[in-house]
Amino acid sequence: MSSENLHVPREVLSREGRLLHHAITSLKEELDAVDWYRQRADDTEDEELKQVLLHNMREEMEHAAMVLEWIRRNNKEFEGFLRTYLFTEAPIVEVEHAAEGKETAEEAGRLGGRSGTAAPGSGVDEFTIGSLKGK
Repeated sequence: MSSENLHVPREVLSREGRLLHHAITSLKEELDAVDWYRQRADDTEDEELKQVLLHNMREEMEHAAMVLEWIRRNNKEFEGFLRTYLFTEAPIVEVEHAAEGKETAEEAGRLGGRSGTAAPGSGVDEFTIGSLKGK
């Protein structure tokens, strides 16, 4: 079982560390399954089998999303990063620069005035993009 592949003895792990390990391991397994089903679906010549495999792939995506949501709810550091990067429209590196306070005027304009909380540990507690001054 892959969740038993700990890098340190189990007894030294905190409860939070152990549960996060289980969640991360499960997330990796779900994402591997998505990849495997997609490859098999792309490789088959049988349309009915392809549809079954794609259905199975979507089920694994659902499972991965559920585990990711558990991680978000139970780990504030992950939550900060997920809030910073997920469901944004700007190029991802621009979002990172904005979160770190490195945005340029051009980048700030393209981010459309989005604001949010930077990831914990990034050195930025909160960021706002775009000017509040009228033109």
